[in-house]
Amino acid sequence: MTEFSDASCKHGRLLANIMHFARVLRAAGLPIGPGRVLDAVNAVRAVGVADRDDFYWTLHSVFVNRSPHRELFDQAFHVFWRNPRLLERMMAMALPAFDYPQGMSEQRLRRRLGDAFKSGFGAEGGQQPPATEVELDAALSWSAREVLQDKDFEQMSSDEVARAKSAVARMRLLLARVPVRRYRRHRLGTRVDMRASLRSALRSGAGVIPLERCRRRRRPPPLVILCDISGSMGRYSRMLLHFAHTLATDRSRVTSFVFGTRLTNVTRHLREKDVDVALERISDAVPDWSGGTRIGACLAEFNRLWSRRVLAQGAVTLLITDGLDRDAGEGLGDQVERLHKSCRRLIWLNPLLRYEDFAPRSSGMRAILPHVDDFRSAHNLSSLEELADVLSQAGARHQEGVSQWLVRRR
Repeated sequence: MTEFSDASCKHGRLLANIMHFARVLRAAGLPIGPGRVLDAVNAVRAVGVADRDDFYWTLHSVFVNRSPHRELFDQAFHVFWRNPRLLERMMAMALPAFDYPQGMSEQRLRRRLGDAFKSGFGAEGGQQPPATEVELDAALSWSAREVLQDKDFEQMSSDEVARAKSAVARMRLLLARVPVRRYRRHRLGTRVDMRASLRSALRSGAGVIPLERCRRRRRPPPLVILCDISGSMGRYSRMLLHFAHTLATDRSRVTSFVFGTRLTNVTRHLREKDVDVALERISDAVPDWSGGTRIGACLAEFNRLWSRRVLAQGAVTLLITDGLDRDAGEGLGDQVERLHKSCRRLIWLNPLLRYEDFAPRSSGMRAILPHVDDFRSAHNLSSLEELADVLSQAGARHQEGVSQWLVRRR
């Protein structure tokens, strides 16, 4: 068992262990950022480490803010801080784990925690157990690709997240072409190009003036992405930032913002070729990662400083948030309405829509919903592919898919 003594704090071993423990929890799926680690260190300094239970509840109060994370934190704490009674559980994590259609909540929890500990145990130079060859009957089984397509990002293991990121990097988005103000020459055009006609008349002589025709140019509209990076979004925001990086590197005129308690323009960072470098630079540039959410204040800043710059040519806007606002939706409805009137199409992506009995009960959701053109989920690979299909079509404002949620809102 790790000794909690003043000497360990003085030499920095306990502080380093708290940092490594936070990394394990983050790899296991808990939304823990650098701010949480600093809060945990300050809390431990205030409470002390003389009693193990006090130390447990001190870290619990800082790292756990959602009930589904309690059991994961409990197992991670006792394994990381070497509780002898849970050594058998830790050994069970190293055994092969298989997914079954039913009753896999406990198994999924152990697999996620085992994946989080895997890299740390390998780095210590310990000998890995020899690989065991397991033969399985492939009858009545399903494709791993199909399972990954419909699996929630929050429930994926580390290996599945890596495969999902590779699948997102291979996605291609074909935005529907829309007419712009400029014209180009075309023999089937309905408008006469006077300048081209006069030039043709100079070449053919004064007796005949051939009429050259033109029609409007068509090109994909700009794309603006507003992504929520608060603690409630968790792993979804990171996966959707991978999706935003794929869009930014695949086409031009893509502008990306992230927001929590403040708005940050990350367009320049997402233009990096390497997605890991891009996300690392974003994490350095964003001071409010995994913090609170002030959707109304951030949208007000966007409308005031950025809307005329990036929405002037009829951009399609993706609003990625769960709608949980710290300010209880104060002023949010007016800002979303202004955003909706400034863009060609406003699509709201909400990971909470994956629940069958989902209803927009929070004040933030009620304020956003009346002003969006499409309301969709973004919790797995299939939902991202459906989004790509939706954006490839011209679409219309106030589609029928939003009306059912407006009814539930009441």
